[in-house]
Amino acid sequence: VTSLLASGCSNSASSKKEADGANSSPKYELKNINFPLDKKVTLKFLTQSSPIAPKDPNDKLIWKRVEKDTNVHIDWTNYPWEQFGDKRNLELASGDLPDAVFHAGLSDNDILRYAKQGVIVPVETLIDKYMPNFKKVLDTRPEYKKLITASDGHIYSFPWIEELGSGKEAIQALDDIPWINKKWLDELGLKMPTTTDELEKVLIAFKEKKPEGKNDIIPMSFMINHGGEDPAMLLGAFGSGDNYDHYVVSEDKKVVYTANQEGYKKGIEWLHQLQQKGLIDKEAFTQDWNTYVAKGKNGRYGLYFTWDRANISGNNEDYVPLPPLKGPDGQINVARTNGYGFDRGRMVVTSANKNLELTAKWIDKAYEPIQSVQNNWGTYGDKKQQNIFELTSNGSLKHLPLGSTSPWDLRQKTNVDGPLAVLDNYYGTVTTMPDDAAWRLDILHKIYVPSMKATYNYPPIFLDKEDQDQLTQLETVVKPYVERKKAEWILKGGIEKQWDDYLKQLDKNGLPKLLDIKQKALDKFNAGE
Repeated sequence: VTSLLASGCSNSASSKKEADGANSSPKYELKNINFPLDKKVTLKFLTQSSPIAPKDPNDKLIWKRVEKDTNVHIDWTNYPWEQFGDKRNLELASGDLPDAVFHAGLSDNDILRYAKQGVIVPVETLIDKYMPNFKKVLDTRPEYKKLITASDGHIYSFPWIEELGSGKEAIQALDDIPWINKKWLDELGLKMPTTTDELEKVLIAFKEKKPEGKNDIIPMSFMINHGGEDPAMLLGAFGSGDNYDHYVVSEDKKVVYTANQEGYKKGIEWLHQLQQKGLIDKEAFTQDWNTYVAKGKNGRYGLYFTWDRANISGNNEDYVPLPPLKGPDGQINVARTNGYGFDRGRMVVTSANKNLELTAKWIDKAYEPIQSVQNNWGTYGDKKQQNIFELTSNGSLKHLPLGSTSPWDLRQKTNVDGPLAVLDNYYGTVTTMPDDAAWRLDILHKIYVPSMKATYNYPPIFLDKEDQDQLTQLETVVKPYVERKKAEWILKGGIEKQWDDYLKQLDKNGLPKLLDIKQKALDKFNAGE
């Protein structure tokens, strides 16, 4: 299906362009614009969407309503996700530019490169003059203005912002929650483990006593170096812990690399001991997502890791969160991630755009609170699709129970993503919080946040081009090396003997320079507070 959608999509996109002859709209000479316009006009945008979404974005109810409210028709060139990156880069390199790129998926490198080439234009003046909704977001949360401003003082892109809790209480503060089989603990008369030793004993019991009479039990499984599915969370019992990008920030605001700390070494050694005792899934170092999920759905895991158990073992209550464990030295810690509900490069305006005021006011509509909420999750009152929301009598949006429908699948079919802002103070006023998010925040608050020692984490700072290029270059050497050694040591052992050589190799690979760039940027960011 994907390939049919993909080819259908790209063919219609290219033939449409040949017919039109240009990717951008003519100059409409509109000033002091108020919506809806007296006469309909068209803007031409490049975008991407899920292969399960309508091929023409204008078939989505959200866009039908926006067109009615504004009298602006959007002529979309839409590619499916997996094709979009390449197609976008080709179009932006061709010189025949669209008016804007919506849901642009641009990295910091991309933004800075296209800005330097003059492919995309600065938008800070547009924000000040024509975008009261977005300006209000930036006034309410000045840190976002800092995060979208390049080192040359310009703003080149419109962000996606989704707040769900803040600081340690943010939903992204921990991604790899360990889920333990409570049904098996109860059947075997075992208490919830509170130390690394107790967990080991529990995993041995799972292996040897075969709860539910199962012969294919896997005491512990994970997907090594795979974000939320990695066992990094357990390493907090041995020191500063670990997370998916291996950076933490100390109490004196120093950037620390997790994977060269003494506690990391001890934690990896402990995981190797579990591996030697046959307590870790043999496929944990090679399996893909589908394999991991298939075994989870069959209830084979004693302990596994992921963001939300429904992804792996379905939405039953057999699995519950394993609390942070006390390590051999009595240490308990949960390392925070550096995750934020923030994407800098969600929309850009190109230098071919002859209708800047019109475009800016259209984008600003996406930052209206009620519109942002729908763009992010989906809408209400759809006669053809299941709805994410109902519109209440006071004009706010209430999340509907979705039954057995996957919230993610429904979002792909009905939301429009792109630039938006959902701030914490919208919950209870503009919208309710999604049930799965409220549930997860509650788990974090009660079980994990009390053991998060770190006051700070590393924000998504916008580096200058030179630093960004260097960082990217160094990361592509350092990170794969660290993650290859991590997998190898848990599987085969050897960390004790190889540790000194490993530290030397990290230095040789450029880790000191990497930390220097990160530190300099953090100091500068904090100085501007």
